Amino acid sequence: MRTLLPFLPSSLSSAVTLSLMATLPAHAADSSTGIYTLETTTVTSSFRDDSLQETAASVSVIDEAVIDQPGNTHLSDVLAQAPNVNLSAGASRGKYYQIRGVGERSQFIGAVNPSVGVLVDGIDMSSATLGATLLDAKQVEVLRGPQSSLYGANALAGLINISANEPTDTLEGNVELTAAQYNTQNLSAAVGGPMSDKVSYRFAAQRNTSDGFTKNDYLKRDDTNNIDETLLRTKFHIAASEDLDLDLSAFYAKADNGYDAFSLDNSRHTLADNPGHDRQETLALTGKSSWYGNSKFIQETAISVSKSNLEYGFDVDWTYPDLHPDTYSATDNYQRDEKGATLDVRFISTEESRLFNDSTDWTGGLYYFHRSSDLTRDYTYLPSTFTSEYEANRYAGYGELSTGLTDKLTWINGLRLEEDHTLYSDSDGNRAKPDELLWGGRMALEYQTSESQMLYGLIARGYKVGGYNSNGDLPDALRNFKSESLWNYELGAKHNLLDDTLHTQVAMFFQQRDDAQIKGSRTVVRPDNSSDYVDYTANADRAYSYGLEAQAQWQATHAVRLHASLGLLHTKLKEPSATFDGRDAAHAPEYQFAFGVDFNHGNGWFSGLDVEGKEAFYFSDSHNARSDAYTLLNARFGYEWNNWLVTLWGKNLTDEEYAVRGFEFGNDPRNGYATDQYVQLGAPRMFGITTKYSF
Repeated sequence: MRTLLPFLPSSLSSAVTLSLMATLPAHAADSSTGIYTLETTTVTSSFRDDSLQETAASVSVIDEAVIDQPGNTHLSDVLAQAPNVNLSAGASRGKYYQIRGVGERSQFIGAVNPSVGVLVDGIDMSSATLGATLLDAKQVEVLRGPQSSLYGANALAGLINISANEPTDTLEGNVELTAAQYNTQNLSAAVGGPMSDKVSYRFAAQRNTSDGFTKNDYLKRDDTNNIDETLLRTKFHIAASEDLDLDLSAFYAKADNGYDAFSLDNSRHTLADNPGHDRQETLALTGKSSWYGNSKFIQETAISVSKSNLEYGFDVDWTYPDLHPDTYSATDNYQRDEKGATLDVRFISTEESRLFNDSTDWTGGLYYFHRSSDLTRDYTYLPSTFTSEYEANRYAGYGELSTGLTDKLTWINGLRLEEDHTLYSDSDGNRAKPDELLWGGRMALEYQTSESQMLYGLIARGYKVGGYNSNGDLPDALRNFKSESLWNYELGAKHNLLDDTLHTQVAMFFQQRDDAQIKGSRTVVRPDNSSDYVDYTANADRAYSYGLEAQAQWQATHAVRLHASLGLLHTKLKEPSATFDGRDAAHAPEYQFAFGVDFNHGNGWFSGLDVEGKEAFYFSDSHNARSDAYTLLNARFGYEWNNWLVTLWGKNLTDEEYAVRGFEFGNDPRNGYATDQYVQLGAPRMFGITTKYSF
């Protein structure tokens, strides 16, 4: 792999050098002040819970220490901690995620099958990620590479799993209030405890509001890109009998956010006369039973149902009619009624049922997935309202064997077979009923060389269903696209060093995608000479990527804790005659990094500093618009006494101007609608104060 370090800005060399050094084995004498070991981190997004340092995969676990930092309310606020993970906005928040350069970046008329799965307490939120909040979250797990043996067609590139705090046997809770610039306010509360000797509970609620950092000069308003979110969660744990545990959860999210983010001069000052919106209302219920009544296996059944109403709309011209010589003005609105359900019945072996001379643990199960999405689109240039109905039903069987070849060497084999049945119809007369049989899995070797070092190698295959493009402006040749598969080859090492005060991970990978689903676009010229941007999905001949991921956590002393991550990524798309042939994949920066340090100054005082950054990247596979490389600096300072915590904080302290979404087309009448690059800017410098009371 060609080195990417020479492309790093010189001002970042010290941070990146430290992150690299922290990932290498090291030896040091015990501190005279004592040893302050790191807690064991458990990964729950697998067939069996295991520690992070013993999981044969490239995984990031973002814990409560990061999640609870002031200003972190949504999944998009913390993903910079995970190497080779990116996101795109084009909405009120970053709602679309990419892992190792694979993932969607937007959704308009089509029904998106996500490449990156997003779970929130067992609820599949992959198609409704505005609800992927950090309400009372305990940890966020990011699994890179295909996870199809575990989660099927929705985890081609990887999986993001958000786990909330569980009910407790003792009464505990907290209340938190944040006030920040741009009229930003956040109020959250959580409480948990026992209801009886067999039932415990946890309730959590959150209210987020902000005017946003956009000013609409035409309407003379500063709240057209606002945040207005209400979130509720309740969880119960029931010890129904000696052999049966029940876990029940309900989740509600309502977002009524504005969307007014693009301007003709790429600033935070807009001119839209019809500002857009980004709305979601979700209600979800989940239940899980764990039965221990048979000594040969543990039987788990998990079920979830959800209903979401999504509405996304925007001012197409971003301006007002009088700015255009022909008084051009248009809006586009997408309203979706989404329903989802999953059922997973799983059997997990015990010590009494191990196979092959007690050398092999096994897991097997059956899985059902249902999703329906009814779309209503109202667009100025459509002669009538466009409607479509989409329904997917998937049935899967899966299994995994974990065989101890020796005391130190373990061989893991997993396989999943999945059958997909899809129905589609729309008001343009399009009908489709494709069926597909897909398969994925993994084979891995774990070698525990010592108590402090584990090496692994794996081969995994992921898959993603095919589909169709329903936009009537597309020719028949672009209507259908095929299913995609991804092969991942990975080598990794994990270390517990310096008397368990330093945890490191390093992974190298190569991925090849066959019939890669690539987002394309066509520019359609309207009768008034303005242009329309039509996106669609097509298959590239092949695509590949390779790179490195390094992570470290170091409890240097009782007063100093550091964390660092570095992702290096090289991608390439191949499709003869296509505009993207031989080019890097979209939203795949060649490097990205994060570094942070937390200080305990004594007597209740503390502080912290975080740096994150990434290289420039293409916004799309269909045009040449690119971001600039950027680095963000965040800091906090606070005081803790008794049960109170007060934190002063600032984000993007250098007021870096950076883009989170971008396009290339003609939209400005002042230059004759000449093709230009337009970007949506990320948040500017922001200061706030957070007060938290815990009991």
